[in-house]
Amino acid sequence: NSEKTIKATFQSVLSQRYEQIEYIVVDGASTDQTISIIKKYEPLFGNRLKWISEPDKGLYDALNKGIQMATGEIVGILNSDDFFTNNDILGKVAEAFIANKDIDAIYGDVHFVNSDNLDKCVRYYSSKVFKRELMRMGFVPAHPSFYIRKECLDKYDYYKTDYKIAADFEFLLRLIYKHNIKTLYLPIDM
Repeated sequence: NSEKTIKATFQSVLSQRYEQIEYIVVDGASTDQTISIIKKYEPLFGNRLKWISEPDKGLYDALNKGIQMATGEIVGILNSDDFFTNNDILGKVAEAFIANKDIDAIYGDVHFVNSDNLDKCVRYYSSKVFKRELMRMGFVPAHPSFYIRKECLDKYDYYKTDYKIAADFEFLLRLIYKHNIKTLYLPIDM
């Protein structure tokens, strides 16, 4: 039920200069106008948009469905109330993966806004100081800025759906701390 925010999310993706993307929308059987908005925007994506709408077992189940549908090499999550801060984000992420073939995942910074004023930052979360060992104290890189190679996900598994509100934390902890994947910080607001 994201009729109030999904248009801004779609516009954000469509504005990206880097166009070699597969955009996957997993909707949990919305009862508002979300589906009609998806259908309206679908032609604007050409063949780059895949979507489903069906009941699920929560956010992390939906994320897993999207990951399973992905055919690309890199996976990133953009929730229906999120948006990219500028039109070069995906290009910078792609460039970083191309330049760093040994890197499994990339992350950056994020900012939070009030839904009444999307231009006003109410909180900035920098992942710059993140270090693997800080995870023992609960510090993780900004999950909405996390991009990972699909092969890494296939190897180490997706989100654990038995965690109702902390599966994103467990996901990052398992990948970065337990399996010691190689990460790279990009100093950009994603």
